Amino acid sequence: MRFILWLLGVTLVVLLVVLVVNTLRLPSNQLGAVPAAPAVALPDSALARLVGAVRIPTVSTTDYTQTDTAQFGRFNRYLQQAFPKVYAQLKLEKFNEYGLLFTWPGTNAALKPVLLLGHYDVVPVLPGTESKWARPPFAGVQAGGYLYGRGTLDDKASVLAQLEAVEYLLGTGFRPTRTLLLAFGHDEESQGRRGAGAISAALHQRGIQAEFVLDEGGLVKTDGVPSVKKAVALVGISEKGYLTLELTATSKGGHSSMPPAQTSIGAVAAAVVKLEQHPFPARLEGGDDHLLDYLASEVPLGKRLVFANRWLFAPIVKKIMAATPSTNATLRTTIAPTIFRAGAKENVLPIDATATINFRLLPGDSVAGVVREVRRIIDDEHINIKIVGKPSEPSPVSNPDAAAFQRLHRTIRSVFPDAIVAPYVVTGATDARQYAALSANVYRFSPTQINQEGIESLHGNNERLAVANYPLMVQFYAALIRNSQ
Repeated sequence: MRFILWLLGVTLVVLLVVLVVNTLRLPSNQLGAVPAAPAVALPDSALARLVGAVRIPTVSTTDYTQTDTAQFGRFNRYLQQAFPKVYAQLKLEKFNEYGLLFTWPGTNAALKPVLLLGHYDVVPVLPGTESKWARPPFAGVQAGGYLYGRGTLDDKASVLAQLEAVEYLLGTGFRPTRTLLLAFGHDEESQGRRGAGAISAALHQRGIQAEFVLDEGGLVKTDGVPSVKKAVALVGISEKGYLTLELTATSKGGHSSMPPAQTSIGAVAAAVVKLEQHPFPARLEGGDDHLLDYLASEVPLGKRLVFANRWLFAPIVKKIMAATPSTNATLRTTIAPTIFRAGAKENVLPIDATATINFRLLPGDSVAGVVREVRRIIDDEHINIKIVGKPSEPSPVSNPDAAAFQRLHRTIRSVFPDAIVAPYVVTGATDARQYAALSANVYRFSPTQINQEGIESLHGNNERLAVANYPLMVQFYAALIRNSQ
């Protein structure tokens, strides 16, 4: 017994030493002192151009045939008037009439080009919510230091800032060594196949491979993330896949006074409950491992010890992250029932009942694998499972150790010196997924300083951009173009 106690004691001491040594040896992935990016002298008209863009209601609807594409044409004409140097000196190609690809040839054709993305379509304002906006969503009104309107965050500000940066650089006589491509879609909010999909297909057919691709996605979160109170610049290195399934049960129907033991509604409801009670497993290797690597050196000592020794504490890390919907979504393939259709009258049993379930697939999972798992969990041959629309696989995870990521990291720190940079998994969908075949380095980041309340205005009420942030956006894109040579 004494020997066993001694052995346990030695084991605990060794374990403690290993944990402490791993913690003390933990390197910081944050870059040291980075010179400030060159200032960009913007005229007052720069913000006015963004205001004018917000005032054009380029709303993208789920059913593209119902989209008012005349507004896309109006927006295109507006850009041509707003950025004369860009339109005069860069080559412009149009795809499906409204998708835009600008090419700024570099002096060294042997270098891979840089591809910057954006989209100018916006989501609708839900009918009945207009009164909840502090300022009208398409009026481009400034108030309290903010510019209100659809597109101020998602994603007209990025499009306009990129064009402002190029217009500015053209005015200084700058000429890139590496070719610069600007690709702007018009249907990102409805899966992006006519804009980004068509542009990426053309580039792929031409055999173009990009040094890196940058789209919207992460932001500079000013109120930090759990365990880190500093501003954190989140750079998406992957994004989740997309799958929608319909679960349908069929019964004989009949009068509600004589219901069977289980109705079609009951059968579908039971299937949904099974899915919610059997979530997909949590995995750090879907991208959160890189996030934790970058945050580990910035958290308090106790949590640093946990992050530095995930070989032991991974279950604890997963439990902590699973506690909130936002971080839980980065850990696993999520299951979200979104629509239920059944019945037409309160005293008539419906024949068919259908539930629509939306899945966001973590990198490492697949559409086919998720469908198989859904069938296994439901385990009911009477439930018909149907794929709705065109699913998309999760994107590859881009390596944050790549030179392209470090160049992006350096540029972020040169404009936002107080921010910690961290890679993460984008839980939504962006146009970047359409370009995965063009580069191993596909990133998602918008140079926008914002807190959690502001993030919640994305696709919601009172979408707004801090006016003081817009010059920083232009400065960032100008610096990134310079740094990419």
